[in-house]
Amino acid sequence: MTTFKTKTTTIGLAIGVAMATLAGPVRADINAPLAALGPPPIPSDNKQTPEKIELGKMLFFDTRLSGDASVACSTCHEPKQGWGFSGDISRGYPGTVHWRNSQTIVNSAYYGKLFWAGSAKSLEAQAPSAAKGGVAGNLEDDIGTARLAFIPEYRKRFKAVFGDEYPRLNNAWRAIASFERSMVQRDTPFDKYMNGDKTALSEEAVRGKGLFEGKANCIECHNGALFSDQKFYNLGVPRAERWLDDGLAQITFRFENYAKGVTQKMYREVKDDAGYYFRTKLDQDKGKFRTPSLRYTLYTAPYMHNGTFFDLQEVVEFYNAGGGENEFSASKTKLIKPLGLSEGEIADLVAFLESLSGDEIKVDTPKLPPYAALPNPVK
Repeated sequence: MTTFKTKTTTIGLAIGVAMATLAGPVRADINAPLAALGPPPIPSDNKQTPEKIELGKMLFFDTRLSGDASVACSTCHEPKQGWGFSGDISRGYPGTVHWRNSQTIVNSAYYGKLFWAGSAKSLEAQAPSAAKGGVAGNLEDDIGTARLAFIPEYRKRFKAVFGDEYPRLNNAWRAIASFERSMVQRDTPFDKYMNGDKTALSEEAVRGKGLFEGKANCIECHNGALFSDQKFYNLGVPRAERWLDDGLAQITFRFENYAKGVTQKMYREVKDDAGYYFRTKLDQDKGKFRTPSLRYTLYTAPYMHNGTFFDLQEVVEFYNAGGGENEFSASKTKLIKPLGLSEGEIADLVAFLESLSGDEIKVDTPKLPPYAALPNPVK
C-alpha cells in the first residue's frame, strides 16, 4: 500500500474522508447521481421565520453563550475563513486547543449526521453540544440562561419568536439552527450547469466531472446533491503532526479519550484519533470519519478531520496515491486504491471540485445588545 506523506497542516477532503461502516463494496452505478442542490429540509418543530433567523444570527456571534463569555459559534466558524477555521485544528476554549478541524456551516442544513463522527443528528442538537463542549464553548446551562435573561433585547425577541417570558436556552439553540439553515449555497457553477446552463463549467471542469464519476470514482462516497453519502470511512489519513510537540494538543487528546470512555490500554498506547469508534466501541470503526460534502470547499482549507492537506490538489494526490497509512490501517476502507491519474487529469478534477463553490458568502456582523438590570425578580 502506498504511504502518502503529508505536510504539517491537516486538510481533509475530509471531504470524503470519513464515512459509515460498509457491509461490503458499493457499486458506483447504484449511488445517488450528482444533482443540483434543492431547498434545505426544515424540521416541522422548528419552522423558519425571518425573526427567528435574525435572532439566531445574533446569538451565533454572541460570545456570552460560552463559559467565560469569550467565544461564540463564529469564533470557530468564522465567515472570512469559509465559515470554519483556517487552522489545521480548530480554536479551543481559552487555555485549551480543540482536537479536530472545524467544518463549515455552509450547507450544514442538509446533513443528517453532524460532527466528524456523526454524534449529532440535527443542527438543534449540534449547537448545544459545541457550546457546552469542554474544549469548545464550555458553557453551563444555568449561566447561559441567566445571561440571556439580563439582556432586554433578547427578552423582547425570545418572547416575540418563541413566546418565552424569559429566554429559554433550548430556544437559543433552535434559533441558531434556523440561522445556520439559511446559510446555503445553491448557485454554484455546477448547479447552474446541472440546471441547464452548459456554459457554466469550463472544459477542464467538464472533463473533471467525467473523472469524478468515472476513473477517479469519487462518486462512490461523494454522491447526490450534497456530494456526501454521510457514511464513515478510514482513508488512512495520517495523524495530526502537531500532536508530536504541542503540549496543549496532547492534553486535549488525552482528555477526549478519557471523556469518551476508552479502555486503559487504548488510553495509554493509542496516539491517533479513533473517530467513529468513540461512538460504537467497535474495532472495525477505528479511524473512521463521516464523508464531508465537497461543496464550498474552495474556502474551507485545510482539509480532512485534522486539517492535514493544504489545498484541493493535495487532497486529489492523496487519493491518487491510494490514500495513506495511520495507526488504524487494519480498518482502512478497501474502496481506496491508486487511481493512476495523470497530472492533467488531476488538474481537471481539481477544476471540477472548484466548480462546487460559488461566490464567498459574507454577512454583516450584527451589533449585539447590552446587559441591563432585570425590571423585577425572576419568579
